[in-house]
Amino acid sequence: MSMTDSFVSIRGRRLDLEDLVDRRLRNEGYLLGLRDRIRNAQPFQHFVEEGWFNPDLLELVLEEFEDKADPSWKPVADKYQSTHRSAVGMDLGPASQLYFSIVYAGWFVRMLSMLTSVDDLIVDVQMYGGGLHETRPGGMFGIHRDFDRNVRTGLNNEMVLITYLNKNWNPEWNGALELWDPTASKKVISVEPEFGRTILMRHGKSSYHGHPLPLTPPEGVLRRSLATYYYTNRFASIEREARESSLFLFWSKADRIRRFSKAITPPVIWDLISGSKRHERRNY
Repeated sequence: MSMTDSFVSIRGRRLDLEDLVDRRLRNEGYLLGLRDRIRNAQPFQHFVEEGWFNPDLLELVLEEFEDKADPSWKPVADKYQSTHRSAVGMDLGPASQLYFSIVYAGWFVRMLSMLTSVDDLIVDVQMYGGGLHETRPGGMFGIHRDFDRNVRTGLNNEMVLITYLNKNWNPEWNGALELWDPTASKKVISVEPEFGRTILMRHGKSSYHGHPLPLTPPEGVLRRSLATYYYTNRFASIEREARESSLFLFWSKADRIRRFSKAITPPVIWDLISGSKRHERRNY
């Protein structure tokens, strides 16, 4: 991959930097409308959009799936699922790396925060659970709710962004992503995994989804996608409140009394007293 100030070249194909993503992503009116749609989406907060990413870039990414030997893939197989994912921390091809550089970029993450009203989103460059996904004939992914926490970092899963790479996908092959109702009793929406289609799904207690029917495409046709998870540290706001001001040495008489009182008071009781005082200050 070679790069100048205005374009990048991957395997001889030129991609203008300003055209890597749809220009709507810089349009305030479009984003505000999309935010309203997400808030009102059923059966849980999500959106489905076409053409967010340059199709030439996605075609280059698709080529790189073919370059990955089996050791690069992590098979996931049990009675609920049969699929393949790129191994955690796997080296990516230049087009795949460029795609993930976009969805990890500060401006892109801030945009997702605005759309979903989730502040302080965190990316996972090791791509636990994310990266390149591939389901082969006979494969499926049962209706499920995603993991609550990243087992490596302990961060809270907030949402997943998926971009599909399947040209001329036939619905008769199965493979549509199904979004189910909060009781996990019936399908509400089906999303065919068409090339260039992007879906974002908020994670929650009732965000049930999957493609539960075994794939039946012709031999050699695979269901492929790119997945990116976004996280928060929900303890951060608590820590931020506790440490939001500078810590001064205790010189005043009042400070010395307070420090002495804290030293002789059981921690549980002290926390209750301190929490009550903070609550009073917030509700003056």
